[in-house]
Amino acid sequence: MNSHPVPTIELNTGAQIPQVGIGTFQVDPATTGDVVRTALEAGYRSIDTAARYLNEAGVGRAIAESGLARQDLFVATKLANTDQGFDSTLRAFDDSSTELGLDAVDLYLIHWPCPARGESANSWRAMERLRDEGRIAAVGVSNFLAHHLAELMDGSSTVPAVNQVELHPYLQQRELREFHAAHGIVTEAWSPLAQGAVLADPAIVGIAERLGRSPAQVVLRWHVQLGNVVIPKSVTPGRQAENIALFDFALTEDDMALIATLDRGEDGRTGFHPDRFNGFPADFEAATPSWNIPPAK
Repeated sequence: MNSHPVPTIELNTGAQIPQVGIGTFQVDPATTGDVVRTALEAGYRSIDTAARYLNEAGVGRAIAESGLARQDLFVATKLANTDQGFDSTLRAFDDSSTELGLDAVDLYLIHWPCPARGESANSWRAMERLRDEGRIAAVGVSNFLAHHLAELMDGSSTVPAVNQVELHPYLQQRELREFHAAHGIVTEAWSPLAQGAVLADPAIVGIAERLGRSPAQVVLRWHVQLGNVVIPKSVTPGRQAENIALFDFALTEDDMALIATLDRGEDGRTGFHPDRFNGFPADFEAATPSWNIPPAK
């Protein structure tokens, strides 16, 4: 159990999101319950899943069996790209709610902007309705660039509470983070370790050796000090515990400045580019385990 409480960040709804949560992307549905259970035992209180991950049921089982009060947990899930649209979003949320075994979630995200589909605004209206019905506490987006956010906000009075994006030392997204800050949107980082690519970087290794910490802890602490919410994924209890043990040390200003020099811009991106990814199976099947590909509808 983590001995140092995880701080929270206030969303534009007034709700509090833990700054470190457990991610479940590419966690096998058969083992998701155990993975989330050990994370909760380690002190995590925020869980991130998605319809496309096909493991919402495992998340729900772990929550139900944890004995933790619902109000002590922050649960987020995401709308599948194939379910974008007003009516289909309402149906998709019903499905996710059933899978999770929850009447309401703390955060619901549009998973990708999918510009070729042209349905983000319709999905957003459906999510606003679900929020107004008390089934979603906060609505947000994932993988939106600044122009996607501006377009969405131009047609709505609701500002996304969160934008969850690929973000790590090799892809620091400074301009997007500045846009978030200007509009009261919390930045949440997926792939915070660049799928492990940054962990062997000499700058990161040098800081880790000086502090007596792991490279992963250095990078995650960098996120924390930037003010990001971060959702590292690990299926290993020891690594889960290490990834949340971030609040009894700090990086210096020189450390932060050194890590800032590692930014590679778009060359550092490990995932899809939001302007070019439209959520069709051919876009991701080669990079996704076969069990993690949703059936065609």
